[in-house]
Amino acid sequence: MEQKTIAVLTSGGDAPGMNAAVRAVVRTAIANDVHVLGVRCGFDGLVNGNIMPMDLRSVSDTIQNGGTILQTARSPVFMTEAGQMQAVEICKKYQISGVAVIGGDGSFKGAEALCKHGIPCVAIPGTIDNDIACTDYTIGFDTAMNTAVEMVDRLRDTTESHNRCSVVEVMGRRCGDIALETGIAVGATCILVPEIKYEFERDILNRMEFTKKTGKHHFIVVVAEGVGRVSEIAQQIEMHTGIETRATVLGHVQRGGSPTVRDRVIASQMGVQAAKLLQEGIGNRAVVMRDAKILHVELTEALKMKRAFNHNLYQIAMMISI
Repeated sequence: MEQKTIAVLTSGGDAPGMNAAVRAVVRTAIANDVHVLGVRCGFDGLVNGNIMPMDLRSVSDTIQNGGTILQTARSPVFMTEAGQMQAVEICKKYQISGVAVIGGDGSFKGAEALCKHGIPCVAIPGTIDNDIACTDYTIGFDTAMNTAVEMVDRLRDTTESHNRCSVVEVMGRRCGDIALETGIAVGATCILVPEIKYEFERDILNRMEFTKKTGKHHFIVVVAEGVGRVSEIAQQIEMHTGIETRATVLGHVQRGGSPTVRDRVIASQMGVQAAKLLQEGIGNRAVVMRDAKILHVELTEALKMKRAFNHNLYQIAMMISI
């Protein structure tokens, strides 16, 4: 019987824990006598045949590293029908019977496109934003938050020393999960997220004034990048309160760094599940976490789901972060 071959790629923005997922896919496949190919630079690498064989040692000493050993890239070519057909031809050339795709919402759509062209794909959620509706958790989210918390804790030292206000932008263009949970973790006075339209006086000035009356004279405001420019928010705060206010954009530092235990373990679990599905010839699936369990759902249906913001956690934040 001919040995089955699967491929694995990482796509979209890199996320800590992607290497753990790749490692799990590779080693699970090999343990089940399945040949594994690594695709460099995401779907672009699949279109261009940028492919390498992988063995047990290909993923040695990678689980602790951020980024992705397979590298990642956006691929405008793959978004076209011609590009997708070229990727299908590459899969046929290398006798690839299925592809494990690790990435965010755009990567899930790419995996769905390949499935429609007859290439079974299993998608693994890897994005720091935690913004994929079908899963409770995405690989990289915990590490990104821990990085953000560490950075804000460092800012607090100088903020407190000078009785300042620090307005800190964290990642999350359409999803406020990093801002919300980071804000709770650092005891931010104000947390602004794209899911809830904020009012400057109610959500910033009034909260700062109340906090000041209780004896606190330094303030942290955590803002998701999708809310607005933190430099402008900082200027408004200083103009209305007279408190020296500084804006800080954490930016891509949140993407990097060694993944946390949580990200390494969940990525490993998800990678194992994806490899097993592909070994069985099952495609058009998304590996997800729901109620702390690793499951899989139909990819097409997963992409139709609408993400729900955790309003209860937001209300908790408003009550205790003051």
